[in-house]
Amino acid sequence: MSGNVSISQEGNGKVRRVIRMGTRKSQLARIQTDSVAGRLKELYPDVLLEIVAMSTIGDKILDTALSKIGEKSLFTKELENALERNEVDIVVHSLKDLPTSLPPGFTIGAILQRENPHDAVVLHPKNAGLTLDSLTEKSVIGTSSLRRAAQLKKRFPQLEFENIRGNLNTRLKKLDEKDDYAAIILAAAGLKRMGWESRISQILGPEDCMYAVGQGALAVEVRAQDKDILEMVSVLHHPDTVLRCISERAFLKQLEGGCSVPVAVHTEVKGSMLYLTGAVYSLDGADCLKDTMQTVVEIDKVSESAQDCVHVGVTANNVSSSALEAAEKMGMDLANALLNKGAKDILTTARKLNDAR
Repeated sequence: MSGNVSISQEGNGKVRRVIRMGTRKSQLARIQTDSVAGRLKELYPDVLLEIVAMSTIGDKILDTALSKIGEKSLFTKELENALERNEVDIVVHSLKDLPTSLPPGFTIGAILQRENPHDAVVLHPKNAGLTLDSLTEKSVIGTSSLRRAAQLKKRFPQLEFENIRGNLNTRLKKLDEKDDYAAIILAAAGLKRMGWESRISQILGPEDCMYAVGQGALAVEVRAQDKDILEMVSVLHHPDTVLRCISERAFLKQLEGGCSVPVAVHTEVKGSMLYLTGAVYSLDGADCLKDTMQTVVEIDKVSESAQDCVHVGVTANNVSSSALEAAEKMGMDLANALLNKGAKDILTTARKLNDAR
């Protein structure tokens, strides 16, 4: 065990290990962390879990578009600082908030089974029963994501897209209590976890809007040297989700994309095949480069030798190392294919235009 383990002495003389779990303070972050805690309690009934909630830069700066703040780890930095100072032992994140390169000494020790990764349309109550297609022309749609706006502008040119910030509760409140937006676009996964599935008017399929890298998946970040904690959380890994997310993260990393550029993906595992579709967009959606690749991933073959092989920040020793390598290579290959077709120009222009706004 690591030198900084907390233990709790109980009245009956029994000593229990304490694991401190760091999380953002938002209601959704707490729900997500509680769900991970629930899984860990089932697996390790003798461990005491303490939840430590804190605010991040992304939670504090609410009047600026995410893509304008220019900070890669908006929702993760404070949590990682606490991890570094040994104030917490593990941190639960939405995987899409985690940069493709983690700070030295940290690794993603678990990626849990993915919730629906697609985006959802939430309509203003007065538009109940409509879809993006049937909303009146020039209706304003709220979204804080350049990726969503770029794809939807192209697909629904009759609509207007404006920035909306805040956590899920805040954005829904802004939608319902004002007349500024006809609808807002949110991740289906967050709405589902909050128990607000009834608010989903339509789920956007890949033909309308592909999702963000890692969207819908939860990640558990740990200190890489805490081998016992790494081993403890590794049982939470969901192999299909791990392979899909590694291919997506490798694609994004090779493109050097982030919050400030519109990059979208769609992945599927069918049998022993992993499929990745990736795309880059100009801010107005007019320019788009998109392609699909596939690779064989034999999930069941776990080799004993693969100790702590890290793929785009993820350590998954209990998933086949050849499958992890194939997933990562495919993500990089797809990015290179798009870069060879001119993706760099599209992304550079998007970044400049976004910075100039």
